Amino acid sequence: MSEKFQAVVIGGGPGGYVCAIRLSQLGIKTACIDARGALGGTCLNIGCIPSKSLLNLSENFEKTKNFPNLGIEVGQVKLNLDKIMKNKNKAVDTLTKGVEFLFKKNKVSYYKGTASFKTAKKISIKDEKKEIIIETEKTIISTGSEPISLPGAEFDEKKILSSTGALSLEKVPKKMLVVGGGYIGLEMGSVWLRFGSEVHVIESLDHITPGMDREISKEFMKILTKQGMKFHLQTKLESIKKNDSGVIVTSSSKDGKKIDFNCDAVLISIGRKPNTKNLNLEKINIILDDKKCIKTNKNFETSVKNIYAIGDVISGPMLAHKAEEEGIAVAELIAGQSGHVNYDVIPGVIYTSPEVASVGKTEEQLKELNKKYKIGKFPFLANSRAKAIDVPEGFVKILADDKTDKILGAHMIGPHAGEMIAEIGIAMEFGASAEDIARTCHAHPTFSEAVKEAALSVDKRAIHS
Repeated sequence: MSEKFQAVVIGGGPGGYVCAIRLSQLGIKTACIDARGALGGTCLNIGCIPSKSLLNLSENFEKTKNFPNLGIEVGQVKLNLDKIMKNKNKAVDTLTKGVEFLFKKNKVSYYKGTASFKTAKKISIKDEKKEIIIETEKTIISTGSEPISLPGAEFDEKKILSSTGALSLEKVPKKMLVVGGGYIGLEMGSVWLRFGSEVHVIESLDHITPGMDREISKEFMKILTKQGMKFHLQTKLESIKKNDSGVIVTSSSKDGKKIDFNCDAVLISIGRKPNTKNLNLEKINIILDDKKCIKTNKNFETSVKNIYAIGDVISGPMLAHKAEEEGIAVAELIAGQSGHVNYDVIPGVIYTSPEVASVGKTEEQLKELNKKYKIGKFPFLANSRAKAIDVPEGFVKILADDKTDKILGAHMIGPHAGEMIAEIGIAMEFGASAEDIARTCHAHPTFSEAVKEAALSVDKRAIHS
């Protein structure tokens, strides 16, 4: 007899495990199936968490080299990459076990194996030794995404890298080429730049970080260039060939000029695609869109009744926190509550140094919508905390409705921007105006005072600039 559940979640990443826990909290008998063998999905195992560990450690390494200039005398600073990788792995291991503990605490049944649909109500779970079948009333697909490779340049994770390989290199490449100037490529490029690599980035567009507010994007590239990263814009990849010593990459610029790169490693960072293979979706007639995402309605239900999908397998930004919000929402909808995700207030963060963060509309989007708006900006150069600890680069930018003063978006580049963006997110969720932030007392001296000053600047009354 196969075990029966009221709900089964396929995929134990941020969307899936959060959804499973919330379902169980709501009194629904729930199981979660994950093929990796360690919960947390790409984010926790080979994405967000290990990359943030390496970003932090590489930033500390860079800072330590500068200590003598600040009056802190230290000996020669040496890099022990093996210990750094062990530290990263320890963080990942601790957190994956933590999620498994949360499953036990919340009475979620956890199955390790590859899931596929036998029927809309029966799910096969296969591991190396056996196959079992479980039955379910409702299923939530949350199997995440995987990196996009290039024809003829498949990932070997030694010389031709996805983000996965870039997190686990055994030695620092003398020269690394990053293909694609998006979030992941620039984060990983920053790690290896600080560890000593010569890092080049090729991007087919005339700017980096597509979709970001253009003013922030320009400032971001200027800062990264100052740090030593080399950019080649409007440049297209032509070919990648491995040899004994590394990789030879041929590219061409907009004017047709050929540029060859002899590299130790190439990071292909041109985006991700939904991971729906092995699910047997065609057997139960689940419909995909032209981008191979699972089609869903406003309640996250697919073309098959009682089968839902969330996270990277459906349309929208491929962000862990977006998946989590959808996981909570679909669990509450299944329980008869009013689950909802406000897609206008989903922040994005790049965890470089300085950090870049945004929420809401960009200036370019507002122009496309013919929306009249006001701008308030404040530089960290004029922020006392930033000056005191010598991190004065970047600025905060707030966009507000020209008539109502309602906040439409905010974009910032600077210290701890990823934390400070939450203030704007809360303000937007409650429909606040720039004036509301400007009238709220912020502690001194803090980086967040730059947010208050940017809000004051919307009305042209910033105090410190």
